[in-house]
Order: sequence, then C-alpha cells, then structure tokens
Amino acid sequence: MNRNLKYLSVLAFSLTLFFVGCQEDSYSLGDLKTPSNIVINTTVIGQNAANPNGDGSGDVKIDVTATNALSYKIAYNDVTDLSSPLSYSNLDNGSVTKKFTTLGTHTYRITVVAYGDGGASSSKSEEVTVQSNFTPDASVISALTSNTSKTWVVNKSIPGHFGVGPWSASSTGPDWWSAAIDEKVACCNCFYTTTFTFTKVAGSNSYTIQVANPDGAFTKTGSLASIPGIPSSGAEGCYSYGGGSSAFSFVPPSSNVTYSTMDTQTSILLDGTTTYIGYGSLKKEYQIISISDTAMYLRVQGTETGNAWYLKLKPAP
Repeated sequence: MNRNLKYLSVLAFSLTLFFVGCQEDSYSLGDLKTPSNIVINTTVIGQNAANPNGDGSGDVKIDVTATNALSYKIAYNDVTDLSSPLSYSNLDNGSVTKKFTTLGTHTYRITVVAYGDGGASSSKSEEVTVQSNFTPDASVISALTSNTSKTWVVNKSIPGHFGVGPWSASSTGPDWWSAAIDEKVACCNCFYTTTFTFTKVAGSNSYTIQVANPDGAFTKTGSLASIPGIPSSGAEGCYSYGGGSSAFSFVPPSSNVTYSTMDTQTSILLDGTTTYIGYGSLKKEYQIISISDTAMYLRVQGTETGNAWYLKLKPAP
C-alpha cells in the first residue's frame, strides 16, 4: 500500500512539473498589425511647367511608405486596360525608378501591396501621367529593315541560338540552358522555318512585322501562349498557325539590364497578339542586345515567371 502511495505521489509531482514547464514554455505571436497609411509618392523625371508629363524619358521615381510595413510589392498597368492581369515585383527599400516605354503620353495605375507581421497585407493604387519619346539609332533601323524590308529566321547553325536564364538585372545571358546547333530540328523544326519580315513603311515613321509559319508556330499551349488558336493543353512544340502581321515600334528597354559589349538600348515592341519573334511568347517587348546586317541577338521575358529567353537570328537565305 505504502509503495502505491509513493508511486502516486511521484506521478502527481511529475505531472505538476510537466504542466508548469508547459506554461513557462508557452509562446504568443502577439497582435498582427495590418499595414496602414500607405503613401505613394511619384516624381516624373524632367517634369516642369513646360513639360508637365516629364522630359520624354518615361522615367518615374516611385517612393512608398506605410505604417507597420515590412516589405512591398508593386505592379503597373495602363488605365486604358485595367482588366489586364497584374504581375507584381518586389519593391526593394520602398523605392524604384520605373521606365514607362509606351510611346506618347499615357496614364498608368501604380498598385502597391504592403506586407506586415504574419503576412498581413493592405494595398493602394495611384495614377501617374507620363510621356515617352524615343528615336532609335539609325543603324538599328537600317540593320533590321534595310530601310525598306528584311526577313529574318532563327539561326540554328550556331550554339546558343535559343537560351534561358533568370529575368533579373544581375543576369546578362542564358545562365540556365543554351541550345546546341540544330537543337530543335527533330522535335520542332517550325522554330527554324518560320520567317519574320520587318518593314519600314515608306513615307512614314512607322513599321510592320509579318510572321509566316509554313510548318506552324513554335510555342507553349493554353495560358502560356499569346497567339490565337493554340490548343489549351499540350507540350511545347509546333502548332498549326497561319501567321500574322502587326505594327511595331521602337522603345527604350523597360528592363534594367545593360550589355556593355554592344548594347543598342533599344527594344522592339509588337502590337496585338498575332505576331511574335522566334518563340510564341506572352510578352511583346524584345530587347535588342546587338544587331548588325548579318546577326541579331534578342532578349524577351519568358512565359514562366522569372525566366528570360535569348534568341539569335540571321537574315533569311
């Protein structure tokens, strides 16, 4: 009997220590404070009484502050197309200079999401009107169009004619993967037979592109394809497509990547959804890394978030 009482006493004492210990080791997250008082300040570069929408560079400095905010994300869209999906990027230190590249004077909506403790968030939008003017170097126009019309194809005969790397300012090449000579011939020869004809419209300061697809379009499917009529599912490959034509313009690159070896600081911006260059990408801005009469090297944001695609083309034989 005494032995049982001793056992029960020890057990009771142990349980007491256990619960006391649990109480001492308990934790509390405290109050999760949602960010508030978001303030978005925009400075249109070159703005003055004579130039109310800036100096034509399209540059806008954006500074964001908020109470209880630990980090921010930011996105932009033209107010003429507010239904377009937003793609957010990190806003480091609450400040960024954004280059808006659509030519002319346009009003953009800036949307900021502020994040606090535990992922609590709040958002705010502001609008800014900015002017973008751009005239490419004459040598770029001449090389691309021969000042009349010129047709290009992907150059399958050299390594690296297609490549993938990170979409970031710190990467200037296909760090993740680079195509070998004739890499896509067996699976997707349409990648090499599709032609891209760039035309300088006579008597005007405008340009067009004609895409001809004798063997279909090299692209992904579903929401990862920009051109119409592509199936909703399937692997990367060649898909029936009748080609298309659209206008295009020259704009300053919207990315912050600079190529020191030979940088044109010029992008090709395609209109509409019926045209593309090389690969049926969702994005329509192709940065010209370098161009000559015999070769063109392009960078475009890939269909998957965080990817950059690199393309090398040559004049069609």
